[in-house]
Amino acid sequence: MSIAPNSPRANRVTAVKPNKWSAAVKVFHWGSVLLLLVVWGMITLYQNSDGDTYLNLHRAFGVSMLFWMIARVISRIISPTPADVPMPKWQTTVSHLTHLLLYILLFAMPISGILMTWYGGRSIDMFGLFELPSILVTDRGQARLFNNLHTNVIWTTLLVFTALHILGALQHQFIKKDNIISRIK
Repeated sequence: MSIAPNSPRANRVTAVKPNKWSAAVKVFHWGSVLLLLVVWGMITLYQNSDGDTYLNLHRAFGVSMLFWMIARVISRIISPTPADVPMPKWQTTVSHLTHLLLYILLFAMPISGILMTWYGGRSIDMFGLFELPSILVTDRGQARLFNNLHTNVIWTTLLVFTALHILGALQHQFIKKDNIISRIK
């Protein structure tokens, strides 16, 4: 059976969605996990040490996270999206909102840290290669505000939504057994 070249059916193009995320999306996903662990590790080491070496590394990796997230969003926008996993609409909505909030938090965390540092009148040493000088007027009140946001609000919220993300993936993988993790590994 042939379709007439000018028929509406011939003009419809059906895009086949991939079953997995692109290699770039996977690299950015797992790279974000690793970078977040490194940033957390540096501040943990700083809290248990003398000197500012780990704090400086925490800040440098934090700024790196901001640029990593910019590249991650660009990659996500230009990469094909896999076919939806069959689930109730409310679960799809929760999944999309959780992912959106994780992205927002992964931007908010380094931005609040940068603002805290700059309002504190300090520059950010980027691995000894160069410094990002403070471009803000020193304001201890603003520095405290961004410190509280960075350490108490954003970090706590990031932990909660990361846990929800992981629990959702594990629920799909081991209870629903729909092999969802294979899409991102």
